[in-house]
Amino acid sequence: MRIDILSVCPELLESPLNYSIVKRARDKGLVDINVINLHDFAKDKYRSVDDYAFGGGAGMVLMIEPVFKAIEKLKSERDYDEIIYTSPDGEKFDQKIANRLSLKNNIIILAGHFKGVDQRIRDYLISTEISVGDYVLSGGELPAAIITDAIVRLLPGAISDEQSALSDSFQDDLLAPPVYTRPADFNSWKVPDVLLSGNAAEIEKWRHEQSVIKTNKLRPDLADNEE
Repeated sequence: MRIDILSVCPELLESPLNYSIVKRARDKGLVDINVINLHDFAKDKYRSVDDYAFGGGAGMVLMIEPVFKAIEKLKSERDYDEIIYTSPDGEKFDQKIANRLSLKNNIIILAGHFKGVDQRIRDYLISTEISVGDYVLSGGELPAAIITDAIVRLLPGAISDEQSALSDSFQDDLLAPPVYTRPADFNSWKVPDVLLSGNAAEIEKWRHEQSVIKTNKLRPDLADNEE
């Protein structure tokens, strides 16, 4: 898989994309992640990528030309399955979207910035718009990192125990059940007996029941989806 991220502030992506599971996946050659500086596609000596909005109003707008030139250059080199724009008014990111995107070969993520990008980019070049939640951040770099991380960890071989990813919260519209480790008794706080029983069927039954209880309590909207 290849993921190209277009960014006004590429430095913001250096750390999250170079540690833990994402770094291991890159080192194994499972994913090729490239962060492209949009300022490299500016046409003036100041490397400007933003301008005032037509009609006035507060804030600046990401200009059409640098973004267009960057995307066109990438598209001249390979075919892309998705061109994603990170925006507060996009489709809310969830595990189903991560699962779908993990099956793609080539993805571009345009990290939103300022008051947004010239609408013509959204109208003519973007295939998917994604939001990571109902709040506004200083830029789309952190959402781009979140989306990338969620995708990469699903790639075969990215996690040593692939069953771990398949049993994560949201994979089946349920939250993950409680988990425990040694010691079994700490300050008289005890691990449920069923987990110490060695009975795999009863353990699995307990875990499913706990997932249902937890989901109904904390995320009843997910429980509605399961029905």
